[in-house]
Amino acid sequence: MENQTLITEFILLGLSSDPRLQVFLFLVFLIIYAVTLIGNLAIMLVIRREAGLHTPMFFFLSHLAFVDICYSSVTVPKMLGNLVTVEKTISWEGCITQIFFFFQSACAEVFILAAMAYDRYVAICDPLHYTIVMKTEICKQLVGGAWTMGFFYALVNVLPLLNLQFCKNNTLNHYSCEIPSLLLLSCSDTLTNYVVLLASSFLFGLTSFVPTFISYIYIISTILKIRSAEGRRKAFSTCSSHLLVVVLFYGTGYFRYLRPNTSSSIVLDQLFSIQYSISTPMLNPIIYSLKTREVKESIKKLLKKIH
Repeated sequence: MENQTLITEFILLGLSSDPRLQVFLFLVFLIIYAVTLIGNLAIMLVIRREAGLHTPMFFFLSHLAFVDICYSSVTVPKMLGNLVTVEKTISWEGCITQIFFFFQSACAEVFILAAMAYDRYVAICDPLHYTIVMKTEICKQLVGGAWTMGFFYALVNVLPLLNLQFCKNNTLNHYSCEIPSLLLLSCSDTLTNYVVLLASSFLFGLTSFVPTFISYIYIISTILKIRSAEGRRKAFSTCSSHLLVVVLFYGTGYFRYLRPNTSSSIVLDQLFSIQYSISTPMLNPIIYSLKTREVKESIKKLLKKIH
């Protein structure tokens, strides 16, 4: 038992042990993080300033941008710090805290994406009742519910971690604390943790994914019934950016968390982890600004005012 109390911190091996490559990676991820912050803050600022963007769709988009800032900030600053220091460690408390806020942000994001899918469903499939269904109070409740679900998802997965013991190995073959990597190091029985992780991921994942999936079945069905090609193009353009974000986030996230861990998949795990936790928050504002006409025009107006 004495040995089990000695481990109070973990070593994060990161993406490379080559000093020259670490400098390159630091610059790359610093740029990515800067673009993430600037891009998402720009989206929030534009939506706040432009009265024409004070609609449910852009209300959800501004909250998605805020979640992306939180989501990226959970892991990237610590990752950047470890790339330029010799002591690449994180305390046990820091590891637990990182996992909690990572899970909360990720879960809040998928439920906001579900709310956005429902918003597009009402706008395209039942436009006459859009203003009645998507009231401001309803939108606020959906966003509040997303953060609440994120809190419970994080809590359910973090509490079982507090009972784990670590006897010998404290080296995480990753750039951040993630439950799959952490469980591999424990000398305790981790079956309960795996069951809770899988069960909660299916429960919370399906609760957010099923409404999103069903909404898009109805959306695509309605779009295909539109007779004019121009009408179909306009209808699809309003939801294509959101659909792309959903596919990127769910695809990489589920691949990482809902399959067995093997030593041969470490590099692949890191690549997918980078995609959903670092690249996606950066890509979201780019995707929406390029594919959403209103956001694109508002950004142009803002840039003209600045110059």
